[in-house]
Amino acid sequence: MATNADRPDEGSSLLGGTSRQASMPPSPTLSDDSDDLPNNVSQPEQLSLLPDECLSGDKGRPLRHVTEFGTDTRHALNPMTYSVLYILIVELIERFSFYAINMTQTSYLTGTYDKNWNAGMHAVDASTYVSISVAVAYSMPFIGAYLSDSVLGDYWSILCGSLCFYLPGLVLIAATTIPGFLGKEFNTMALRFGLLLLWPMGTGILKSMVNVFGARQFHPLLQSSLIESYYVSFYMCINIGALIGGIVVPVMAQTNVTYAYFTPVVAMTVGILVFLSGSSRYVKCAPEKKTKKSTPAPGPPGSANMGLLAIFRISLLVIPFNIAYSQMATTFIIQGNVMRKAFHYIDASTMNNTDAIAVLLFGYLIGHFFYPALAARNIKMPTTYKFALGSLLGAMAILWALFVEARIHHVYHSTGKSISVLWQCLSYCLIGAGEIFAVSAAYEVAFTAAPPENKVLASALNLFCIGGLPNVICIALYQLFKGCFNSSNGTPNIGRLDHYATAHVGSYFWVLFAISIIGVMVNMLPPVRRFVESIEEQAVDMLKSPKTPQRPPRRAGDESPLIRAKRHTAYLKYGTGPVLYKSGSMRAGGSSVFGPKKKSEARMKRSTISSLYRSAPVVPGVGVLMSNNGGKPIMAGALMKGLETSNDEESNPLLVRQSSE
Repeated sequence: MATNADRPDEGSSLLGGTSRQASMPPSPTLSDDSDDLPNNVSQPEQLSLLPDECLSGDKGRPLRHVTEFGTDTRHALNPMTYSVLYILIVELIERFSFYAINMTQTSYLTGTYDKNWNAGMHAVDASTYVSISVAVAYSMPFIGAYLSDSVLGDYWSILCGSLCFYLPGLVLIAATTIPGFLGKEFNTMALRFGLLLLWPMGTGILKSMVNVFGARQFHPLLQSSLIESYYVSFYMCINIGALIGGIVVPVMAQTNVTYAYFTPVVAMTVGILVFLSGSSRYVKCAPEKKTKKSTPAPGPPGSANMGLLAIFRISLLVIPFNIAYSQMATTFIIQGNVMRKAFHYIDASTMNNTDAIAVLLFGYLIGHFFYPALAARNIKMPTTYKFALGSLLGAMAILWALFVEARIHHVYHSTGKSISVLWQCLSYCLIGAGEIFAVSAAYEVAFTAAPPENKVLASALNLFCIGGLPNVICIALYQLFKGCFNSSNGTPNIGRLDHYATAHVGSYFWVLFAISIIGVMVNMLPPVRRFVESIEEQAVDMLKSPKTPQRPPRRAGDESPLIRAKRHTAYLKYGTGPVLYKSGSMRAGGSSVFGPKKKSEARMKRSTISSLYRSAPVVPGVGVLMSNNGGKPIMAGALMKGLETSNDEESNPLLVRQSSE
């Protein structure tokens, strides 16, 4: 491996002064393209291209990184096989377990699987339980973010969420399926504790951390181009787990619901053991201790709060679509339970997988054909128009459910028979297409517009608006329109076709249709579009030129405003990666999953790495970047613009000067 002294001379020295300095290779300017560090380091041969500051000396994890708070971490050359594989397996199994339970709960609670042993709930109560469970799950990311960032760190928070909440919740839910095991009568209290508290709490805690923990296994600078591949793999594991869970468990539940519900228990136990087996390989960061020295440079007073408030207001715009989306696990199941199974096994719960398949199909078509076609014509679809299109597709899904509702009534009153559950297919497909536009755009804007110090919190806030608030609204709607779910004789149990055919579920669907149309209209308003565009523009400006406040002269040991700005720039670019979630179906953050975005790569400079990684080892004689205008630290905006400046000392303010410390 070549050391600094072994590297060939790259030009005349700019440092001058002592003979020791003159014998050192010169520090190139930031405009020197050969000074770029690679961002795809995965082979041993590439280690010779790196400065000593980036090398840890660890054979298993040779890459070194220093976080913006001064924490030293070590990374493997191929994190995907070294450690990330364990995390991906856990995500796949967790999504398998989640959708196995979520998509069968309404049928289980209403007694579809076992007429003799069940909770005995009618349609409104079962839908309310499922909505409460999902609302709790999408509110818990706030707790997960706090545990990860301030208390336990991501590794221990994942274990805490899995062992203390998720797995016990699954066990308790499965135990209620065994007749007489928790009492002579069906134990509703145990079901509530597992379904409404433990299991959704574990889901929410894991949801906020697993994808970030996987991304942190990669070196954020030297392996930044590999992180995108990780998120594609992460997204695929979400889909695979959800598809398998949505097919296997509903089919098993039709024969034996106890075996079906203990399958996720066994699977999650295996997943936790797999996660533990990779413990020695993970990059595990303890909660960062923010001090005056380590805290990144703040923006204007109140900018963080204003950023979170703006994200909250933007996330509210997708609530109408997510209200329609939430019907897949509730009223769509209620409707499908009185319809005839297809091919003897495809029932209402299994039909939810149509949404998963639709997201994969439409995601590919939209990412590879629709968006590129717009880009070729220099057309950029505003974010609010994506929200509006998603809400319109949600309205169309509800409209098709109304058509199916009318057909159920017509066929029953004409022949006394039921129709095939396959009639619901189009509703699920339209919901899946709507997710591509509405939900993925919401995740993307929440990440890009978030203040750098609040990205995890902003993600949790966005999740709350996507899954928490819509389900709270659905609970209120169920209670407000519960009369729509009563049969003609006043009974709320409409699990039988003859009872369902006399209810007025279609009236409830009309309410949902009106809400979705309101979502379309609001998102098409010019003031709403201008507001969201202004937030996005501010985020872009912040990325290009992060603000650094004026500070007193540096003391020995302090870092300059430039270094703070550089750290801030790196954090904004790499952050924790795009947020990818599976919220009820195939849902991903950021459109990069569905189609590549053409961006100019901003790579770290060899000449700045020693200043960025301020802890030992350091390159002797190389200090901070100073301007030639009175020796003042360069502002962040000048740093970015200086990438195109010349090497002339008189005109280029971005020359590396000898440190006076």
